[in-house]
Amino acid sequence: APLLKTAVSDLEVEYSEEEGKLFYFKYMVEGSEEFLPVATTRPETILGDTAVCVHPEDERYKHLVGKNAVVPMSGGRSIPIIADDYVDMEFGTGALKITPGHDPNDYAIGKRYDLPIINIMNKDGSLNENAGDYSGLDRFDVREKLWADMEGEGLVIKVDPHTQRVPRSQRGGEVIEPLVSSQWFVKTEGMGAKALNAVKDGDIKIVPKRFEKVWYNWLEDIHDWCVSRQLWWGHRIPVWYIGETGEKNYVVARNEAEAREKATEMGHPADVTLRQEEDVLD
Repeated sequence: APLLKTAVSDLEVEYSEEEGKLFYFKYMVEGSEEFLPVATTRPETILGDTAVCVHPEDERYKHLVGKNAVVPMSGGRSIPIIADDYVDMEFGTGALKITPGHDPNDYAIGKRYDLPIINIMNKDGSLNENAGDYSGLDRFDVREKLWADMEGEGLVIKVDPHTQRVPRSQRGGEVIEPLVSSQWFVKTEGMGAKALNAVKDGDIKIVPKRFEKVWYNWLEDIHDWCVSRQLWWGHRIPVWYIGETGEKNYVVARNEAEAREKATEMGHPADVTLRQEEDVLD
């Protein structure tokens, strides 16, 4: 959430149907005059692309799979052209830009193909040093400037009106920006199964009964719950990092004394430096 500068859970995101734009542009094939036509609603994220993806059976693009494309306005950074069944040949141009750092579906594709993850945004919605010449500018300002620059380079195809589902913060109303960051999660699979079985076995009764369907729908498709927030108020997460080893070596404890005891049991000296997690609980 750019205004709050913190992560939020899925439950704090509300989607609204809004009129927007669909931007069509050319992804030039490296060392060639050929290009892949690609459409996006968020041109600013082009700077974080790490692949272009097509369907493996799409005759229009099969000959390009395995080659590289050049990211627009990136100074010549090249990315692979890959093929995956996830792509719908009938939707849009049939070619997708893949931005693992700023889209959950792209993140899944990126994991499958071991693609780099490039985060181009700061927590306030401005672009960071990975955005090159656009660093420091607000995401929506970059949308306009980048598109104008691409138009100057002859990479623009067209812009169409487009109705889209826009994620907005339940708290502040601003547009939520998906980005990859380190957060704490509660693993919900086990708890979800127990809650499901409690109703199925009759241990818990939901009244009226028709709401059982809501219960099942929610718990059968449950995801791990992001509980860390980058806020100044709230209960700090009870995690202590040990020594100067970064964030890979830690203990969970009720207080620092217990954390030190656990660290000592792990073989660390009694006076080892402990640093409590600064994030707070949701």
